[in-house]
Amino acid sequence: MTEKLIKMSVTTRIRNNFLAGLIICAPIAITLWLTWSVVHWADSWVRPYIPARYDPESYLNFAVPGTGLLIAMIFITIVGFLAKNLIGQSIVRFGESIVNRVPLVRTIYKSVKQIFETVLKEQGTSFKKVGLIEYPSPGLWSMVFISTDAKGEIASKFNAMGHDMVAVFLPPTPVPTAGFLVFVPREKITVLDMSPEDGAKLLISGGLVSPEFKEELVATKSLRPPVPMKSLS
Repeated sequence: MTEKLIKMSVTTRIRNNFLAGLIICAPIAITLWLTWSVVHWADSWVRPYIPARYDPESYLNFAVPGTGLLIAMIFITIVGFLAKNLIGQSIVRFGESIVNRVPLVRTIYKSVKQIFETVLKEQGTSFKKVGLIEYPSPGLWSMVFISTDAKGEIASKFNAMGHDMVAVFLPPTPVPTAGFLVFVPREKITVLDMSPEDGAKLLISGGLVSPEFKEELVATKSLRPPVPMKSLS
């Protein structure tokens, strides 16, 4: 009986050590693999267009990964710089006018451009706050990323009904890139102090990785009356 307990103890220790090592090594390996894949993907697209005299591999006896990615980043930065002046804006408008004349291409271009403008806008409030809503039924709470106030026709319809609605993104676990767009009354959203990055970690881990939180803040906040969430616009 004692021998069995010793064997089980050794087996349990080995398993626990393996799981601990897996938790440390797996994120590092996946991060390195994804980074390496992105670098090679960028190189495969950009390097064929680099003149031989500007390619470091023409002078060196070994490959230099990341050259294509670096040149692409420099090129994109230069394009952004030129697009801010009057001549660059005229060229961009002329190019967009050509694209807008192509039926299928203009739809794709406008959709993709709107997405990038919304996500990358520096002064926007998209996905900068995390909240809780009662979903899928009363008493059950789900984490959401707060997007923005309802706008356009949707906002007009809600205002006619006397509702102040906010658009939130309800992601699933463990893949937060997919999910649902839900319009929720502002007063039904409980805003959290955690950052969107911490919220994403909590979702991906299935609740196992929880961000640090100082307990004394709870006592301080409990003495204050609830404050409605301010407008996101």
